[in-house]
Amino acid sequence: INHFVVYHNITTDPPITASLEIYNQREGSSLAMQISPPKLLKDIAILRSTLQQYHPLIIEGHGSSRDKRNASLVSQRIVQSLHQRWYSSNSDSETKSHRDIKRPILLISQGDPLEPTGISAITNQVARDLGIYRCLVTLDEDIDPEHSIKADRDNVQYEVKYSRLIELLSEEDEGLVPRLENAIDLELEKMNERKQQQYEESMQNNNGIKNNEKHKTQFRPIADWYKDYAMLQEVTKSAMKIASGGELTLVHTVDEISDFSVTSFYRVGLELGLVDRGDIISYEAKRNN
Repeated sequence: INHFVVYHNITTDPPITASLEIYNQREGSSLAMQISPPKLLKDIAILRSTLQQYHPLIIEGHGSSRDKRNASLVSQRIVQSLHQRWYSSNSDSETKSHRDIKRPILLISQGDPLEPTGISAITNQVARDLGIYRCLVTLDEDIDPEHSIKADRDNVQYEVKYSRLIELLSEEDEGLVPRLENAIDLELEKMNERKQQQYEESMQNNNGIKNNEKHKTQFRPIADWYKDYAMLQEVTKSAMKIASGGELTLVHTVDEISDFSVTSFYRVGLELGLVDRGDIISYEAKRNN
């Protein structure tokens, strides 16, 4: 793939005309868009009519505390994999349904504050390298008062609250959100059990100090906020796929996802059938960097 230039017109309320230029890494990237303040999608009908015009791209991975890699290099690898999935004539039968993307791509962000490394830096860089707009999803203030305030809004065209996506899913299937929440609760229980087991094994292997009360009190269960962000992650993917008429591309930024990370909850969406395995591009798919 040497060079992609795609021009498209997007009609919304109010009308927006965007020029999308996609260049590969050898020629650099160009972002030829004039950005206004994000349009807040409050009404469900407008939310649906807006999102159905796009193919949603979601990137998930670890934050800056876990991921110290150069975001530009990670972005290069992701963009190359996306080009192969969306445009390559050599794609195998498993990915053919994800080629021939007719709609403009919209990168969906989930409110991470901008950091020099990690998922927020990578997501920001991929948007710039592809020359595409972003849609920001943030938690409502009653769940996390600072989530929206700290969110990176660079190149964000649309913004939507988590509660609106919950409403969209409930309109589609009133039992969907309760099933998802129950599945995440169950996964949190399993995660705490694994963490407890690892802790006890480490105590046993550390000169038999398992029975030392001082060390027993050091065990800390998974933080309460994990559920909020696991729900945000899975609700976002599910709602975007439904609103777009079944289209979705999900990219992971790491080869091995930590079992004790919010990212690991993507398996819940898979098990419930909210996301298909064919929607996912693994980071290990290409090892040129």
